[in-house]
Amino acid sequence: MTKPHATENLDRYGSAELPWSRPRDILAEDTPTADLTFFVTTVRPDGRPHSAGVGAVWVDDALYFKGGPGTRRSRNLAVNPACAVSVRLRGIDLTMEGEAHRVTDLATLERVAAVYRTGGWPASVEGDALTAPFSAPSAGPPPWHLYRLTLRRAIGVAGAEPHGATRWDFAP
Repeated sequence: MTKPHATENLDRYGSAELPWSRPRDILAEDTPTADLTFFVTTVRPDGRPHSAGVGAVWVDDALYFKGGPGTRRSRNLAVNPACAVSVRLRGIDLTMEGEAHRVTDLATLERVAAVYRTGGWPASVEGDALTAPFSAPSAGPPPWHLYRLTLRRAIGVAGAEPHGATRWDFAP
């Protein structure tokens, strides 16, 4: 299980530190069936940021997302794996920072494709990537690379009780 090695309460109004289990459990429960839009921010070769909406799923305590090999995010990640992923969950806004690396092992591809299918996207594995009859236009044409985010830091701001703001740091 992904556990933070350090936690800092960022709340300025007296709310208690939020447990990492709160956003983690919502990610596990709500992906891929809830209508969530994740935004992945990568770094262009010239240092400028690039953001794009993606379909992501939380599987086996990790976040996975996809992108066609020709998309800007995939080209950026091939050069620099540093990225951030943001999402509005039930009652908490979450930003996760880390590195995203392409996943090519068949067992993980099959496991993640199965989770995507439970949400209504008919993903299947073709070679070392995912394919389906359709996807979001921002994903580019199939096949799609699968990426796994290795968490380094996450920040959550709760808009529902219990309120609060917390940063969680994860071991490299």
